[in-house]
Amino acid sequence: MKYRFGGLCFLFFLFFSVIGSPQQAATPDARKIMEAVYNQDTSRDTSWQGFMDVFDKKGNMRRKRFAFRKLGGLGNSKTLIRFVEPVEVRGVGLLSYNLKGQADRQWLYTPAIQRTRRIAPQERSGRFLGTDFTHEDMAERVLDDFTYRLIAEGETIDGLKTNKIEAKPVSPDKSQYSLIYIWVPLDVPYGILVEMYDRKGQKTRIYHASELTKLSNIWVAKRLEMQTVSDNTRTLLMLDAIRFNTGLKEDLFTLQSLEKADLY
Repeated sequence: MKYRFGGLCFLFFLFFSVIGSPQQAATPDARKIMEAVYNQDTSRDTSWQGFMDVFDKKGNMRRKRFAFRKLGGLGNSKTLIRFVEPVEVRGVGLLSYNLKGQADRQWLYTPAIQRTRRIAPQERSGRFLGTDFTHEDMAERVLDDFTYRLIAEGETIDGLKTNKIEAKPVSPDKSQYSLIYIWVPLDVPYGILVEMYDRKGQKTRIYHASELTKLSNIWVAKRLEMQTVSDNTRTLLMLDAIRFNTGLKEDLFTLQSLEKADLY
């Protein structure tokens, strides 16, 4: 099972359950928090539309519109992202397989050159189409690819009391990040703030989810922002027309469908 930041994919992860003894107050268990966040997404498939506003260090903005489709639940899914605007990226698609027990796989289709190429593991840390989201961020992370530890309780983020969780990949090939901190509200099964650290221990990205709402009994965030700390850039992702369980078919998530630039 996977969690995403960004990702979209958005993007996004964790919640609660407690353990304890009669002699002391119950303490939340980090792994169970994560499991509950994944499990709260009970959808078979998901669709939404959105746009990315990409801001450079001078504050200049470029907007990109796209459609997102997912088959499967959080962390055990296939996803397809297809850009519709501006014209220079129209039809560009990213197909991701994030399946439990299998290595992650991603393919990028570029209609201008009619080429599909698989994203190599070393490329997953690269920016996705010039945004602050990397290829890895645009997919979902498998729950079992990380270990979890509760770092702090009660920190207030956006007016919500949270648990702060430390996530570390079980091996270096599972993530570009060496360490991730995730803040999860006590009463909402969703990661609202994420800090990501590179293999040198430097904070590289900050992810912030807001405008939380519950649709079809599933928590989602309509506003997502990713910042690249060293470059002083950021990407704002806004979601709209969110729908669950519309009956998406398996054949939409194939290389053949990826290469149909007008198929959303």
